[in-house]
Amino acid sequence: MAEATPPDTGEEMETVTSADGTEIAFERTGSGPPLVLVHGSVCDHRFWELSDVRATFADHCTVYAMDCRGVGESGDVAERSSAGQPEASASGDADEYDLEREFEDVATVVEAIDEPVTLLGHSSGALLSLEAALRTDNLHKLILYEPPITFDDYELDSDEVLAEMERLLDDGENEQVLVLFLQEIAQSTPKEIDAQRSAPDWQDLVDAAHVWPRSLSAVGEYEFDAARFADMTTPTLLLSGSESPPFLKDATGPIHDALPNSRISTFDGHAHEAMLTATDRFTEEVLAFIR
Repeated sequence: MAEATPPDTGEEMETVTSADGTEIAFERTGSGPPLVLVHGSVCDHRFWELSDVRATFADHCTVYAMDCRGVGESGDVAERSSAGQPEASASGDADEYDLEREFEDVATVVEAIDEPVTLLGHSSGALLSLEAALRTDNLHKLILYEPPITFDDYELDSDEVLAEMERLLDDGENEQVLVLFLQEIAQSTPKEIDAQRSAPDWQDLVDAAHVWPRSLSAVGEYEFDAARFADMTTPTLLLSGSESPPFLKDATGPIHDALPNSRISTFDGHAHEAMLTATDRFTEEVLAFIR
């Protein structure tokens, strides 16, 4: 079992070493049964602080809110210079990125906890959590909120958007990479983008701009194989919003069919972020499932 490294004096984040030697950071709060939170794209662990979701969970659980690879306090396979060009880091080179490493990152955090864990992933974090569930025996329950697994030949990314992201990175236009992702992939409105731009973590997300196109490309290439999950009996709650984009909510049914011990709960009138738009119901649903 991996062991977590406590923070240095004055630091809030703890770390655990993933399979390839990359340090993955998380913040621990609260007390009670362990709950690991995995954020989606264009977020870090502070996403769960919006609408006091994490604080509510911490009243009932020991919450481990992790930063995914390359985001926040977590390490990466590569760092970029101020000009946007890749630089090799102690943990690897830009060409070494593989989505498989992110599955391992989540599993490593789960394995570092000394009792069975409830794992909750949102959006791309839900995909990481689903795959991590096959890589650990330390799960109590699994909660997935609309993993972006595409069916019916839908393409999550597009060559044009990815090419524009890479051009912007090469030009050092990191903020525009983030805005383009929100506009074209997340389908955020101008009002939603302005709200996110005013959030305290905006600059940190801008600094992590190289993560978003590579993650988008890797997630878009992911192929769901139902047979791999036929023996996964972990109790699983699949959350979905009735107003979510079809490519997100339409994946819930096939995933439910593939998992032998799952059920679906739909947030009527809400979309991909019910934790922000229906906070009380979201937290109640999760806590009831944990109990």
